[in-house]
Amino acid sequence: MEPNRLLRSCFKIPGEFPSASEKVAVKAGEPARILEIRVDSTNADRRFCSRAKTAGDFKTASKDKDSKRMTPITLGYSPCPNDTCIFYGLVHDKIEGAPPFREILEDIETLNRMALENRLDTTKISFHALAHLRDRYCLLHSGGALGRGCGPLVVARQPLGPADLENRKIAIPGKLTTAALLLRLFNPALDGLVVLPFHQIMEAARKGDVDAGLIIHESRFTYPDYGLRKVIDLGEWWENTTGHPIPLGGILTRRDLGRTLIKRIDRALKASVEYAHANPQSIRAYIRRHAQEMDEQVMQQHIDLYVNAYTLDYGPDGEAAIADLLARAEAAGIIPASDLPLFVDG
Repeated sequence: MEPNRLLRSCFKIPGEFPSASEKVAVKAGEPARILEIRVDSTNADRRFCSRAKTAGDFKTASKDKDSKRMTPITLGYSPCPNDTCIFYGLVHDKIEGAPPFREILEDIETLNRMALENRLDTTKISFHALAHLRDRYCLLHSGGALGRGCGPLVVARQPLGPADLENRKIAIPGKLTTAALLLRLFNPALDGLVVLPFHQIMEAARKGDVDAGLIIHESRFTYPDYGLRKVIDLGEWWENTTGHPIPLGGILTRRDLGRTLIKRIDRALKASVEYAHANPQSIRAYIRRHAQEMDEQVMQQHIDLYVNAYTLDYGPDGEAAIADLLARAEAAGIIPASDLPLFVDG
């Protein structure tokens, strides 16, 4: 793989991106680097235009005095490659003007629960869990997992069709995962759901401990290795039903941190995503360390699929997808209603 291939395909930026090993400046009141986003209406493929809109190019800088005095903000994210990729810059002191963070790495369902218990200031979250947290947390514009062709799958050892799932024992990766929400929206009659850690679901399906499994993350690339068959792609079902990309997870921060600090965190997160794109080889060892036994090719596929233009900013189409998911879940009585805006600037 060529040195700058990492993230190249998922961001779809033509040509070379500037090399930068120094910090990314995030000045108060302005993003470090604003990239114009254009939408190709023929295929809804959002691409970056690499023309910088402000003077905040990559440059060496030290943290400001206020950042040094601040109590670190607890930042929760998963050890999955897409998360370690985009958060590297924040937790390795690469973003000037960013507040200090203390990283907490857990699986997504654990992060969902920790947020419900008010144990995290800022965190990766399932959009399903977000719906239960809107009174205390707001959504940031950057860092989300949203796209096309990246939704959860239901798989089984035996050849089953979607209609065969009723009265079956189905393993899910957590009650508050977006995958579980999509399954309930797809068929509210499914009631044989059992919770397992996501990395145990395929083995349970292979052994016949469950009739089917709802899989997420890199499992969509490896389930054939377990002798499993696809029953339904819930992301594909969502896209065909709504026309929207599938919203899986986003980054939340506590509303009581205040508008000024929340916007500062959001700017820093966007700069960290840009840092990851500009420095693919610098971040790779960190990604590799947390990916544990994951195959190198699978790790790359994971990043290519879940880190994309929506990760920098949802944009109008991404925000519409999130709003539609929450509205459908509210209408189905799965989540509580809320009249609070998702974003502090909403």
